Amino acid sequence: MPFARFARPAVPLAVAALTLTGCGSGSSAAPAARAAVSLANCGHTVRVESPPKRAVSLNQGTTEIMLSLGLADRMAGTATWTDPVMKGLEKANRGVERIADNNPSFERVLDAEPDFVAASFVSTLGKGGVATRDQFERLGVPTYVSPSDCAGKDNSGDGDGSRAKPLTIDTVYGEVRDLAKVFGVQQRGEKLIASLEKRMTTATSGIDASDVTLLYWFANSESPYMAGCCGAPGIITRALGAGNVFDDTHEEWPQINWETVADRDPDLLVIGDLTRESQTAESAEQKIAFLESNPVTRNMTAVKNKRYVLLSGQAMNPTVRTVEGVEQVAAGLREFGLAG
Repeated sequence: MPFARFARPAVPLAVAALTLTGCGSGSSAAPAARAAVSLANCGHTVRVESPPKRAVSLNQGTTEIMLSLGLADRMAGTATWTDPVMKGLEKANRGVERIADNNPSFERVLDAEPDFVAASFVSTLGKGGVATRDQFERLGVPTYVSPSDCAGKDNSGDGDGSRAKPLTIDTVYGEVRDLAKVFGVQQRGEKLIASLEKRMTTATSGIDASDVTLLYWFANSESPYMAGCCGAPGIITRALGAGNVFDDTHEEWPQINWETVADRDPDLLVIGDLTRESQTAESAEQKIAFLESNPVTRNMTAVKNKRYVLLSGQAMNPTVRTVEGVEQVAAGLREFGLAG
């Protein structure tokens, strides 16, 4: 494979987050007694009588929010990872047991004796996932699902759902506020949000990409998952004023054939660099090797010019790392001379 030019990543999000939140062992001692917290969440009411002490996070997105809020010592387990933990959170993460790389069994989660369970996706806490929310709640364990996976989103189909309207970064900030409230660390939540907002402003300052088209490839070379208009990649695209070549589909991650991709011929390819092994072509290296050897894709404009921006899977999901995605795509646009 010829040498490919990659956009260099921006300063890791977690560095600023850790500075603000002071996360680490012993940093989140439970506050004094307080009134119970109730939240409306994805059609459920979450009631937490006191700040959790043995939380289990079933997806990497909710895990990294909790770690960024300095809650490692109140976590009894994590699961379902697509990438290495966010830079700056390595030490905190080592102190929390990983109970499974993918979805754990219901019994394995219960073995951790959780007093709170959080997930990034409705499917994780639904039929066919770890367990339903009702199953946990019948045992007295409150559950929480990232609002970004249900606000304006229809998850009733067989795929990754579709959105009636574009997701906004404010929904991600709302999740930070919710979790900070549940754990009684609201001030840390506001500081984390302020740092994210500042990073968004810095990353997008002076960018004019109105004539640039992007394509986001998450995984799978045989039947590739490409981003539709309105999920986390949509946040990135709109923040930079660019266009997504599949803005005309509201599906979250439609599977699209390579002939259609080549026909749309994007200016820049945003490529998921995943470390899991559940699909074909998970790593960016595998994806680029495919693009540059496949007769349908090798003559695409972005491939011929090696215009690749590599993102973690988490930066392509709605989470705090979506801000990291904005930074890295902005850096790529500048590096490749595509930003006005």
